[in-house]
Amino acid sequence: MRATLHHLEQTILQRRTADPTASYVAKLTARGRAKIAQKVGEEAVETVIAAMADDRAGAVGESADLLFHLLVLLADLDIPLDSVLDELDRREGMSGLAEKAARPSD
Repeated sequence: MRATLHHLEQTILQRRTADPTASYVAKLTARGRAKIAQKVGEEAVETVIAAMADDRAGAVGESADLLFHLLVLLADLDIPLDSVLDELDRREGMSGLAEKAARPSD
């Protein structure tokens, strides 16, 4: 999985500065972070709707869209995918409840 996501990340990074009329990534990037974040939210909602409808094929497709748009957002934030994967590795084997309790409170 890491190889597929890393390849997608590299493609996104290369296309961010392409011609927006020729690249969806460039077009989305040109519209700004708020639009990119909105797309992440939309894809998350669509994933949930597919899951609640027990639409497995829909959930797969929407999950792919969600991951794609999340990677576009991470690129816009200049956060490498490896930073997120390292955080998941750090949490490996830790109870979700313990991990949440260890977070600093606001």
